[in-house]
Amino acid sequence: MTSLPIDTRDEHTLWGYTPEQLHARFWKARGIQVVPNQMPELEVDKRAELYLLVDHTHMVIMPVRKVLDVLYWLKPDLLVVRVADRSANQYREIVDTRPDGHFLRFQRSYEGNTGRLARVAVTTDPHIARDWALMDSDRSAWAKLRKLVPADLRSALGVNGRVYANTVDTDRARFVRDLAKAWAHPDSTISGIERVGGSSWKGANSPEFDASSVSGPIWIGSGRAIPEGKVGVGPAVLWDDPDSRPMISDIDWRDIEPIQPRSERRMKEAAPWTQSPARRIFDILFALCALALTLPLYPFIIAAIIIEDRRPIFFGHKRETTNGNEFKCWKFRTMYRNAEQMKADLQKANEADGPQFFMENDPRITRVGRVLRKLQLDELPQFFNVLFGQMSVVGPRPSPFSENQYCPGWREARLSVRPGVTGLWQIRRTRADGADFQEWIRYDIEYVEQASLWLDLYIIWKTIAMVAGALARR
Repeated sequence: MTSLPIDTRDEHTLWGYTPEQLHARFWKARGIQVVPNQMPELEVDKRAELYLLVDHTHMVIMPVRKVLDVLYWLKPDLLVVRVADRSANQYREIVDTRPDGHFLRFQRSYEGNTGRLARVAVTTDPHIARDWALMDSDRSAWAKLRKLVPADLRSALGVNGRVYANTVDTDRARFVRDLAKAWAHPDSTISGIERVGGSSWKGANSPEFDASSVSGPIWIGSGRAIPEGKVGVGPAVLWDDPDSRPMISDIDWRDIEPIQPRSERRMKEAAPWTQSPARRIFDILFALCALALTLPLYPFIIAAIIIEDRRPIFFGHKRETTNGNEFKCWKFRTMYRNAEQMKADLQKANEADGPQFFMENDPRITRVGRVLRKLQLDELPQFFNVLFGQMSVVGPRPSPFSENQYCPGWREARLSVRPGVTGLWQIRRTRADGADFQEWIRYDIEYVEQASLWLDLYIIWKTIAMVAGALARR
């Protein structure tokens, strides 16, 4: 067994590419052009599907599924992504040998990379990308970018990924080694390479060697090979022989297969359970049981509402059910009677990232209302909506047209089933900054696709557990 050294000198390349160029090719394979700032000479290609705006000192590897979903549903001009590199106490095994190849020992090399963060942005607008490339101030670049794009055309997202400083030799080396693990098909945008074994790659002009001598992933540079009788163990990189370094060639954006958001591949029809007669029977029986158990609470709730803020006792708000049909969704009134007038004045304090309105300490809510909401007792009248066939016990959150109109695809999916008294979003949402609306979309669609009796029972059980926990805390 022999070690595979990673030489991090700037002039070293792999298949003719520097780490920064490999970074650009990795993202180009996904239809995304990397655009660093302080790069006025960079040509922003309008044929790219997306543009990844990065600080000129950073390289990143991150999942794109969430990014594509947010871009597809919300269609912001600019999506700011906070990439959290949570890897810690990393190490790699190094095989130490004598010059004649005789094994001496294993060494464990630690690369303490703890809690590194980076900020990147994704846009579909080449003009925004070009403006970013022209920005030359590290400190103010992100502030200038925010000024270019109005707040209502921006969105934010946090993902876990890997962050590398291209000014640090060890980070450059670590990036290429990690890329060998993350990029299964570098031949999509890199020419002149050949697969070796199951997951390793070598330069086409590299000497032939026994493919069984590599246990990948290992990227073997041009003019290099695993010595006869030796075994290479990945993940690892063997840089180009400088005398065999190839000339790199470009790949036209039109030759790259377009990326497709997972959202576009979603089922257009709801799960069979949501349309079955058995589901309707379940809803009716559950609603009758729930009403029988909770009707004794009604006199006390009604009295508390009247004492604090007089009538009306119930609040009916127009919501959309299947096929966009409107109905009045009934609740016990939890807000002051002039709540709608107050909302206009409070709009700037909205803490939600989507069309809905949310404040942690909403001054429109009465004292009785806070208790009812905490225990979810305000939603008890919705079981009458269930009996009338306007709602189900479990389903997407009932919403008005003013909220549903923001994402036609999401609206189409969620309005293919009845809204629910409770649902997946209600039991799983985190209220994380900048993520609430994305979670709402995600969990609504997940429920529509996966709905079943067992999932409904699970959601009901989790809802009851949440209410019981709230009661215990009081």
